[in-house]
Amino acid sequence: MADESPVSISPTAHLNRHLDGMRRRVTTALSLKTSLLSELSGAVGDLGTYIPIVLALTLVVNLDLSTTLIFTAFYNIATGVLFGTPMPVQPMKSIAAVAVTESAHLTVEQIAAAGICTASVLLFLGVTGLMSVLYRYLPLPVVRGVQLSQGLQFAFSAINYIRYNQNFSKTTSTSTSDPRPWLGLDGLVLALVGLLFLTLTTGDGSGNASAVDEVPINRRRVQRRLRILSAIPSALILFLLGVVLCFIRDPSIFQDLTLGPSKFHVLSLTWDDFKVGFIRGAVPQIPLSVLNSVVAVCKLSGDLFPGTEVSATKVSISVGVMNLVGCWFGAMPVCHGAGGLAGQYRFGGRSGLSVVFLGLGKLVIALLLGNSFVRILNTFPVGILGVLLLFAGIELAMASRDMNSKEESFVMLVCAGVSMTGSSAALGFVCGIVLYLLLKLREMDWGWKADSSAGDEPLLSSP
Repeated sequence: MADESPVSISPTAHLNRHLDGMRRRVTTALSLKTSLLSELSGAVGDLGTYIPIVLALTLVVNLDLSTTLIFTAFYNIATGVLFGTPMPVQPMKSIAAVAVTESAHLTVEQIAAAGICTASVLLFLGVTGLMSVLYRYLPLPVVRGVQLSQGLQFAFSAINYIRYNQNFSKTTSTSTSDPRPWLGLDGLVLALVGLLFLTLTTGDGSGNASAVDEVPINRRRVQRRLRILSAIPSALILFLLGVVLCFIRDPSIFQDLTLGPSKFHVLSLTWDDFKVGFIRGAVPQIPLSVLNSVVAVCKLSGDLFPGTEVSATKVSISVGVMNLVGCWFGAMPVCHGAGGLAGQYRFGGRSGLSVVFLGLGKLVIALLLGNSFVRILNTFPVGILGVLLLFAGIELAMASRDMNSKEESFVMLVCAGVSMTGSSAALGFVCGIVLYLLLKLREMDWGWKADSSAGDEPLLSSP
C-alpha cells in the first residue's frame, strides 16, 4: 500500500487564498450600510473639530497643510478599510492647544517630536496587550464621564463658534469680546438656519429605521416623511454651502490659489526637540489619547455598532503607526477621537466607506491646491463649523445615557465635572477611579472576620 502524504499547498495557492480573504474583508468594510449620500454626508461630520485646529496650526506655527492633508487622507482610507466603521482621524488636541495657545509656541519639529513620543507609548501599550487589559477593567461610569466631558466641551466650543467671531491665527481658545453679527455671510442668522436645517433633517440622531408596515396606519405618512428627511445629506449640503460662501465673501481667493502640493521633506529632529515636545506636548496628550482616542472610541463603537466593537489593541497600534510615519515628514499628530466618530455617525456615516470618501477628498484637494487651500479654510464661515461641532458633541455626550443606577451616574458626573473644570481628562479619570473604588469599598461586607471568630455562638444571648 502506497504511503499517504499530506496534501501540500503551493505558495501561489496560499497567496491567492490570502488575497481572496483580503478582498472579502475590504468588500465587507466598504459595503454600503445605508445610502451613498448618507455616507458622503457622514464624511464631513468631524470637520467641525478638524478644520479649526488644522487652520490654527497652519497660521500660527506654519504647519505644512499640504503634507498634513496627504497623510491624513491615507490615514482615513486605511482606517476605513481596517475597521469597517467611520473611524475618524483627528488632530491630537492637547498638543495643538499647547502649540498655539501658550506664549512660547511649539515649533513644527517640537510638535512632530511630541506626536512621535505619544505614538510610541500607544504603540507599546497596544503591542504588549496592556491597552486591552486597561480597556477590559476600566469601570464603565468613568469612561462615560470622560465621554460626557468631551462631548459637552465640544458643545460649549460650538456655541462660542456660533455666537462670537473667532481668530484662529491668534489662539484656539474662544473669545467672547466680539459677538457675531446677526446678518452677513457668516452671521448668526446663517448659523441658526443651519442649526434648524440639521435638526429638521436628522432629528435626535436615532434614525428612522422602522419599516412602514410595522407602524400604525395613522403614523405611516409621518414615517415616510421622516425617511425622506433623513435621506437628505444635510451635513454635506451645509459644508458645500460654506465652501461656496468662501468665494463669495472673498473673491480674491481665486487669484491666490496655486496648483500642486508642496514637496515632501524629512524633519531634522534634535534631542532638544524631543525633550521640549515630550514635556510640553506628549505628557498632557498621552492620558487624553489613551482615554478618548482608544478607550472611549472603542466603547462608543460598541454602542453605535452593536456586535462590531473595535479592538483596543488594534486602535492603539493604529494611532502609533500613523504618527511614527507621518510626523517625521511634518504632518500633524493625529488620533482616533470619539467625538469624530460621534459626528460622522450623527450625519449618516455607517461604514468605512464614509471615511474613505473623506480621505479621497483630502487627497484631491492636497494634490490640486496644496498649501494655498489655507486661503479657503481661513474664509470658511465659522458659524457653520460651530453647528457641525455642536451636533457631534451632543451625539458623543448622549453615549452616557445608559447609566442604570444612581451610583453609576454619580461617578460619571463627578468624573465629567472634574474633567471640565480642570480642563484635564486625566484628572477627571483619576478622580472617577478613586470615587468608584471608595464606593465599592464602602459596600464591602467586613463582618466575615467577626463571624468566623465567634464560631457557632449566637451574636445575642437570649434572656
